[in-house]
Order: sequence, then structure tokens, then C-alpha cells
Amino acid sequence: MTSSLTSPARTTRPVDLPDNAGRAAMGIALVLTAQLMFILDATVVNVALPKIDADLGFGPASLSWVLNGFTLAFGGLLLLGGRLGDVFGRRRMFLSGVLVFTVASLLGGLAGTPELLVGARALQGVGAAMAAPGVLALLTTSAPDEPARLRALALFGAVSSGGMSLGLLLGGFLTDIGSWRWTLFINVPIGLAILALTRRYVDETARRPGRFDVVGAISATGGAVAIVWTLINVPEHGWTSARTVLGFVLGAALLGLLAVTERRVAHPLLRPALLRSRRRLGGLAAIGLVVGGQLSMFFLAVQFIEGGLGFGPMESGLAFLPLTLGIFAMSRVTPRIMAVVGPLPMIAVGAVGLASSFAWLSTLSAGDDYLSGVFGPMLVNGLSAGLLFMPVTSIVLGGVEPEHAGAASGLLQTFQQLGGAVGLAVIVSVYAAGSVPGEFLPGARAAFLTSATMAALAGVAGVVGLYRRRTPRLEPVAEVSEEDVTPVAA
Repeated sequence: MTSSLTSPARTTRPVDLPDNAGRAAMGIALVLTAQLMFILDATVVNVALPKIDADLGFGPASLSWVLNGFTLAFGGLLLLGGRLGDVFGRRRMFLSGVLVFTVASLLGGLAGTPELLVGARALQGVGAAMAAPGVLALLTTSAPDEPARLRALALFGAVSSGGMSLGLLLGGFLTDIGSWRWTLFINVPIGLAILALTRRYVDETARRPGRFDVVGAISATGGAVAIVWTLINVPEHGWTSARTVLGFVLGAALLGLLAVTERRVAHPLLRPALLRSRRRLGGLAAIGLVVGGQLSMFFLAVQFIEGGLGFGPMESGLAFLPLTLGIFAMSRVTPRIMAVVGPLPMIAVGAVGLASSFAWLSTLSAGDDYLSGVFGPMLVNGLSAGLLFMPVTSIVLGGVEPEHAGAASGLLQTFQQLGGAVGLAVIVSVYAAGSVPGEFLPGARAAFLTSATMAALAGVAGVVGLYRRRTPRLEPVAEVSEEDVTPVAA
């Protein structure tokens, strides 16, 4: 006889696994892969710069634009990219940005002149700025539940903070086994896979209707570009030069116009309310300072590893493995840590760890090898960065309405890019002021201590933003009946 009852073991589904968990995980993986691709390209060509120079004949003055062309377009257009995602749909803008980035990567790999390579790198930045603001919004909408959302945010922090060091590893590997051109060609198959699969696994977000804020778009983009351009050129012209001062004045004027405009238009590019939260401002300041301080790792530590220790491109990339693995290992546990202790202790401990790693690097001597001078600080730096990024990201995006998530994400990543530009300009200036011709370490020591100061200030900003003074709790006053009142004699 066949029973009409089915075994419970076959019908019962895990109660903690949503029906769409598999599709959601695939969507999150696709979006994070795109974010990793954008972050990688900020550093993937670093170790290949000498071979690019030898092949295309850049010259020492113009070679930096292989890096700066990408940074300028990426950092200057992020706010505009965030608003475009809110208006036209974040998945649509994400896919459009990935397409532009993929085509630009192909053109860059085929470039035969310095001008074509710099133009392709700038076009990569445009594509990244179109797609990146939608990454966080798509992550949060793709996550099936709150634990999955926290895990996605932790992975986003790991990708954003560890992608730069991973870029050095990948760039060194590709340059050694093939050519510097493969540091750009590698994006093409990845981009095509993302384009082919995203519509299947990632849902479109609701559009935010309304007129497009043209004045806000022009002033935000112009102000960000002016500031990033000025900061990029500070090491060459100096902080007090007329060109630097005028660049900052122009950027400040355009951002002032943005502030006035956003208070008056019905559908602003950037909601002023996003900047009224002390928590969010503290998180933005922290993320900018952390990324700025981290640039000393990728500017100074690379020079010591390649110049002082004589490592080749692939060896230099492998030298950053402690930092990369520390970040990604910590990202696995930060959601559980945050659930227990909250964001404030994590930010404080992470900032102290970062500051300590930079202070440790400032003690480098000519007699140090990789294990004695670099390995320990890099491991501490990676673990600390992995501990700090996820809670900072969560407080910046916390309390934001879904329809404004793209703008908040664009704001977060704008602070990352501007923080990196400011940090690099400051570090290079400090390094140049203390340098001795033919010696690396004198200027580097002061520059590493500057990074330590930035990390400490990041911790202060995050703690101040989160700290709330506890108000004394007043006990309720008991009601008194007339029988309880003792008459007082006159």
C-alpha cells in the first residue's frame, strides 16, 4: 500500500534559509565582483608602470596620469552616478557602467600611444563612477534577510579595503607572465560575464521620479573634479602655489553652489538630510581618513619592497598577501562581532591597530628584510582594516530610505576617492619635505607617521559620531493620596 503521507525529512525546508537564497547569493557575488574589478584598477597597473613607460615612452612627468586619469574621472563623477541610478534604475546604470568600463579596458589594452592609454583609463573611471554607486544599493536589495545584508556589507568592506593590495598581486602576476596589457585585458571576460548574468540574478530597483537637477549635477561634478585635479597636482606644484590655491577656491565655490542649490530644488542630486546626521558625518570622515592613510602602503611600502629589497613585480604583489588575507579573513567574522559588541568598539580598536601598523613601519631601517620590517605591520594593518570598514559602512548607510540609497552610496565612495587623493597628496608632500637625495627612509619615516595620525583621527571621528551621552533616568513619581498628606500646623 502506498502511503499518501510524505516523510517530514523530505518536505521540511530549513527555516533559516529563504526560498530565494541561492539566487540572492549569486546576485551578491556578481555585484561584489564588479566592485572588486573597479577597486583593483586603482592599483593593478602600479607595479607595471616601469614597463608601460618603456613600451609607450611616457616620461616621468606624464606617467602618473595612468593612475590619475582613472582616479580623476572616478572620484569626480560618483555623485552624478549615484543620482543617475536613483532616476533611471540602479541595475540599469550598473550594467551601463560595467559596459563602458569593459570597453575602456579593451581599448586601454590595445593602446599604442600615451594619450590613448590615459584616455582609456579616464573612460574606465567614467564607467566605474556610473556603476559603483549602485553596488551597495543592489547588495542590500539582493540580500534576502538582515544577516545576509550584514554579511554582504562585510564583504563589501573587505573588497573595498583589500582590493587595492590584491590589485598589486594581480598586476605583478600578469605583468611577469605576460605583459602590462593583460592588467587591462583581464577585465574584459569578467565584465562580459557580469553583463550576461546580472539581469538573471539581480532585480531592478524602483526609480525615483522627478526632474533631473542639472545645476546640482554640474556643480557637484565640477567641484569634485576641481578638488581631485588640484590634489593630484599638489606634489608637483606645492600647497601654496597660485595654481593649487585657485583650484581649491574653484572647487569650494562650486560645492558652495551645490549646497545652495540642493536646499531649493524639489529633487536634489544630494539630499542635505544625508549630511545632518552626526553618525553619518563621523563615518564619512573616518572612511576618508582611513583610505588616505592606507595610500602610504601602496605608495611608500611598494617603493621599499621593490627598491630597498629588490623584489620584482610578482614578488612585490606577493609581499602584500598578509594585508590582503588579513582583510578577507576578518570580513568573515565582523558580522558576528558587530552583533555582539556593536560598531563603536570595532572602529576604536581598528583605528588603533591601523595607527600602530603605520608607526611600526616608521621604524624601518636599512638593515631590515621583509620578515623583520614589513610582514608584521602588513598583517596588523590588514586585520585592523578588515575590522573597521564594515561598521563604518553600516553607519554611513544606516537610516537611509531605499530611494536615496544610490546617493548615499555615491557619497560614501566619493569620500573614499577624495580621501585617497588628499591622503596621497599629504603623504607625498611630507615625504618630499623630509627626503634626502638617494635615500628612501628619511622621508618615509615622517610619511608613515602621518598615516598613523590619519588613522588615529579616523578613530576619533568614528567614536565622536557614534558616542551618545547617557541622560540620567528619572524614576517616576508615585501618586500621593490625600490620606498620605500630614497636615502642617500654621
